[in-house]
Amino acid sequence: MHETLVLLAVLVLTAGAGLGLAAIINGWIAPGPGRAKMLRPRVWGYGTLVSITGIGTYLFVGPLQGPPDMGRFPVAMSGMAVFAAGLYVQRQACKPARARKTSS
Repeated sequence: MHETLVLLAVLVLTAGAGLGLAAIINGWIAPGPGRAKMLRPRVWGYGTLVSITGIGTYLFVGPLQGPPDMGRFPVAMSGMAVFAAGLYVQRQACKPARARKTSS
């Protein structure tokens, strides 16, 4: 069962990384109900990559590592903090970009 969970986690993380890279490189977001609300797809892509990094760290240092070890707990929780930061960046992608100040 453990191998199945690890394989599933790797597949989901790889798919997320692929979607994030597609958004960064091409500005493309997968079709769906949230696509119309996404004003800055490249920012969303960066947020996705940060989120994927955080949740991957949490999964592979925490629950999928093996028996509980309190020495790995701070690293796993920092992965969750990085995941939350990525979600924040993704949320910012739904807002319009700030207007730049000009010298005139």
